[in-house]
Amino acid sequence: MSVIMTLWVQGDPQKLESVAADNPDRIRGIADQAKEHGLIAHRFYGSDGQIMVIDEWPDPESFQSFFEQARSEIDALMGDAGVTSEPAVTFWRKLDTHDEVGWSD
Repeated sequence: MSVIMTLWVQGDPQKLESVAADNPDRIRGIADQAKEHGLIAHRFYGSDGQIMVIDEWPDPESFQSFFEQARSEIDALMGDAGVTSEPAVTFWRKLDTHDEVGWSD
């Protein structure tokens, strides 16, 4: 069963959007590398001074392999986006609670 990976950093969500808009090939290139490692789904989210990535991966090792390979590109992108903290990465497994809405198994 796949896992959800969250990556949280302190940073400027608007600046990240601006960096992504100014050079979409840069951010798309990182996403393409992630897909080569098995990425299933990906999104960025922002709040006041915070950026969160929510991904779905086949397993934690697939993400870790990608992250190690692309770390210098990711760090450069995050630096340009004003990120001021180390990433906090957490892996989550789906719980069997029988109340799912909106996702299929």
